[in-house]
Amino acid sequence: MKKLLTAAALFSLTLTATAQKEDSLFIRRMADEILVNSKAYENLRVLTKQIGARLAGSPQMVKAEQWGLKAMQAAGPDKAWFQQCMVPHWVRGGRDLFQAERLVSSDGKNKKWSTSYLDVLALGNSQGSNGAIRAQVMMVRDFAELEAKKDSVKGKIVFYNYKFNPTFVRTFQAYSDAVAYRGQGPSRAAKYGAKGTIVRSMSHSTDNNPHTGGMSYADSLPKIPAVAVGLKDADWLDSTLGRTTVFATMQTAGHFLPDTIGNNVIGELRGTEFPNQYITIGGHLDSWDAAEGAHDDGAGVVQTIEVLRVLKAMGYKPRHSIRFVLFANEENGTRGGRKYAEEAKAKGEQHIFALESDAGGFTPRGFGFTGPEAQYQKILAWKDLLAPYGASEIVRGGGGSDIAPLGRELGTPLCGFLPDSQRYFDYHHARNDIFENVNKRELELGAVNMAALIYLIDKYGL
Repeated sequence: MKKLLTAAALFSLTLTATAQKEDSLFIRRMADEILVNSKAYENLRVLTKQIGARLAGSPQMVKAEQWGLKAMQAAGPDKAWFQQCMVPHWVRGGRDLFQAERLVSSDGKNKKWSTSYLDVLALGNSQGSNGAIRAQVMMVRDFAELEAKKDSVKGKIVFYNYKFNPTFVRTFQAYSDAVAYRGQGPSRAAKYGAKGTIVRSMSHSTDNNPHTGGMSYADSLPKIPAVAVGLKDADWLDSTLGRTTVFATMQTAGHFLPDTIGNNVIGELRGTEFPNQYITIGGHLDSWDAAEGAHDDGAGVVQTIEVLRVLKAMGYKPRHSIRFVLFANEENGTRGGRKYAEEAKAKGEQHIFALESDAGGFTPRGFGFTGPEAQYQKILAWKDLLAPYGASEIVRGGGGSDIAPLGRELGTPLCGFLPDSQRYFDYHHARNDIFENVNKRELELGAVNMAALIYLIDKYGL
């Protein structure tokens, strides 16, 4: 009996080793195909240079959707289609202005002022100033200081000078820590009578590019104008307020037009064994209006299409149905992701896994997974198959804004692709998020790792 058990164990190990070798060889072939014949970088060039910024509701959004459907079809899905959803239509409306005037000297009768123009961008979804407003600038480091000084806020422009925490090695932790000042800051200042807000950009870069991004108002409070300022100008304002009084003239013109029609772009490879079980992979097609959206999230879009292309080029027949989704309106509404999950739930679809790429086209580091422990351990066991291509870190906690509704509505296990994050917030929501700042090799290696994980999920399930 003992000999039989030993033989069975050896046979099982042999099968496992054989399967791992087969998987390793197949992933190697996929990697070679991508690294030699990838269309991702050229697709990104077209998306960024021929279409450019593509905020929800804009004419460029429509062009991006049409391009996305053609690019998806060219990659060879069994079918491809638009999934319609209503999206918000916020427009910047003009040039954003923040003119600071610092008191240089005063002899009791006459005051001398010096004027500086700060590099700013209105926050997405913010309400315009309805003409220029002028008020004294008041700096607070955090919400606790705002509360402590709430009696002094009325009639002022509040400057939130909350810095990215440099001790967080994973820079998305610094973003999560700081982003409340962008999202909630205007309404929290308006509660005490502020006339406007200016927030330190959500970045730890060394340049002076302002970084926009979404914010939301509390319905019960005034909708005051809000801008983000570049880091060098934020430091200048900080040091100046420490020495003298600063007044500012602030003008923005952001406003909403009526909601309009947008579309998720979906391609599908039909499963041969489990056609009614779905694996989703995707990125978001929209971007802020300030730049080309190359890293956020042009990279995720073209990587998604590239995974489809390589599976077709390899002649791979998936066991489960795989959907490749270019989501609409992630930046200022997440309407596309919500529509995708709502329709899946309404149709009673079974979604077994979802992967999102929305952290830039940088060197692969790994994946973050949200789901049951047994499933996490199964993915962790594939680490050696992914490590040769850079994705050696398989960590707990991951997903993305577009696939999060699948987790909430259907309980789908979620996964986020994790490239190196150190440069991401140099470009995030800023004018320098352009094609030239994406490295072709890094972009393609990201697609290699995403394709490998999708292949393993499809072959073995969770």
